[in-house]
Amino acid sequence: MKRIVLFAMAAGATLSVAAQKDELKEASRAFKKGDAAETLAQLSPLEGSISSAEEKYQGDYYLLLGDASLQLAKAGDLERYQAAISAYQSLIAMEEASGKSRYTDQIAMSLAEIANDYVNLAVEDQKTENYAGAAQKLFQSYALSPRDTIYLYYAAGSAVNGGDFGQALEYYIKLRDINYDGSEKRYGAINIETSEMEYFDKATRDLYVKGGTHKDPSDENTPSKRSEVVKNIALIYQQQGRNDEALEAYEVAQAQNPGDIALLLNKANLYYNIGQPEKFKEMMKDAIAIDPNNPDLHYNIGVISSEQGNIEEARAAYKKAIEINPTYINAILNLSSTYVNEGNALVDEMNTLAMSTKQSDYDKYDALKEKKDNLFRESAAVLEAALENLPNNNDLLTQLRNLYGALGDNENFKRILSLMEQS
Repeated sequence: MKRIVLFAMAAGATLSVAAQKDELKEASRAFKKGDAAETLAQLSPLEGSISSAEEKYQGDYYLLLGDASLQLAKAGDLERYQAAISAYQSLIAMEEASGKSRYTDQIAMSLAEIANDYVNLAVEDQKTENYAGAAQKLFQSYALSPRDTIYLYYAAGSAVNGGDFGQALEYYIKLRDINYDGSEKRYGAINIETSEMEYFDKATRDLYVKGGTHKDPSDENTPSKRSEVVKNIALIYQQQGRNDEALEAYEVAQAQNPGDIALLLNKANLYYNIGQPEKFKEMMKDAIAIDPNNPDLHYNIGVISSEQGNIEEARAAYKKAIEINPTYINAILNLSSTYVNEGNALVDEMNTLAMSTKQSDYDKYDALKEKKDNLFRESAAVLEAALENLPNNNDLLTQLRNLYGALGDNENFKRILSLMEQS
């Protein structure tokens, strides 16, 4: 009985191999005719038994499966891309295990083609604001070609645009862990016809310059994106309420890029958002040490100082911002408001004194009123000086009108009204 069973099994195995050969031949014929769907239909019965086939036939199977799936994917059945990738990767694993490379070059070209297709499909997704689809496809392109780290960077950006911050964080962490730099050399030249700078690969740029269509060639290095990557990690942590992790990310980034003012400002904003204004102000001062002529930094110190009741420090900061940028409207209005607010703070005391019948209280009232009016005049002086550079700014004119109205200065009140009508 044992001999009969063994004989039967051997006969069955022989028939199975023969059947595999036949199916592969039919699948190959279908593919050569350009019928990818029929190719897959012919390969389908082999799915469960191909692992027992000879190595050559396994290779033929996976190659046909990958090529037919890729053909259908290019025809619009996008889900077939994954089937093609899986087939090609199975073939790669098989060849690596055997030490042979019968199809390695061919597969590499096909996988590169798929990676390029994913990039093109991602571009189309972005045009329709399907950012989640774009992020997924760009990541697939990176996974197929890990040397092209820029696609992982673009995938992270698309995930952010789509509001999927968890996915974006995963991609940014990968970028950080692979020490993604993202800087590149750009080869530019000015288009003689348009007078605009254009960028090419070096050979093309040199050819255009030689041909006389472009001039003034220049080589530029774009800045590294490392600090941006870590900054985005921190911002997402912050958005998720993971402030300790965000601060830790900023610390790491600053250690690597101590002079990066963007990192410093984002870290400062985090301190402000979590209710640590003193740390915010401290970091603004650190930033000013790096970039003393940045009016925004001085303005920020003015804002935080005002919130803390440090009026003189706030005024000094606003004045510095205006000195650097005489048209900095927010600094101008805020500086003017510090005098108005100080003056208004006297009103309650003045109202109390106005109810008194004592001569001494009348005198106090008159002194406070004079002080308030002087503060209003200082506020108006700030705005009048700003009008030289911003003659038609409605916010300036409105605040001046209100000040002169409060002061009872009818002449200047009418003058400002006339300017408002003209603007």
